Amino acid sequence: MIKGLPELLKKRFNIVIKNQDLLDEAFTQASYVNEHPNQNLKFYERIEFLGDAVMQLVVSEYIYRRYPRLPQGRLTRLRAAMVNEESFASFARECGFDRYIRLGRGEEKAHARERDSLLCDIFESFIGALYLDQGVEPVVAFANQIIFPKLDEGRFDEFFDHKTELQEVAQQNGPVTIEYKLVSEDGPDNDRAFKVAVLIDGTRLGVGEGHSKKHAEQVAAKMALTALKAQK
Repeated sequence: MIKGLPELLKKRFNIVIKNQDLLDEAFTQASYVNEHPNQNLKFYERIEFLGDAVMQLVVSEYIYRRYPRLPQGRLTRLRAAMVNEESFASFARECGFDRYIRLGRGEEKAHARERDSLLCDIFESFIGALYLDQGVEPVVAFANQIIFPKLDEGRFDEFFDHKTELQEVAQQNGPVTIEYKLVSEDGPDNDRAFKVAVLIDGTRLGVGEGHSKKHAEQVAAKMALTALKAQK
């Protein structure tokens, strides 16, 4: 048993892995297995293979249901941004998984636990272990804690056209006038900050900030969409 890992999972995510061998396997690199040949250990690569497929499915279903107007091409690009090495490595660090990886001495000296590639593998292998232990529902619950909130935080906003979506939603019951007005512009030339308000038929529904007018308008449109949906 990897000391401290079960307690972390229980405390932070309310996850209790029933089969501890799966969890140990998910956090063990081949270098550690090679240095302990008499312990009959397994390393993470097979479980990682499964975890990658599970995450592809879970993320695909979530964004498919959440964004019914998003075309297939943009859904694919959004999923690729969420299910990749950089994102998964970031999630692994956020979860604190980097502290619990079992490495060989050489890999430890080479600071392997800091590598995005390894952290991505460990995150996927944890997902695989959780799936094998308890099925898909706990995986979805975990993703709802760690992955999906990043959409609301704006981490993947470059894949959305909030202005177009706002126009479509606002005009469902007939034509409306949508205006974007610059509220303020501050900062030095190399680091400008723009604040933009969006008005629908003269009523302000959102204000956005960004380092360009276009970005500020997209943020304002996103805020307006939230306001419109709350009114329904």
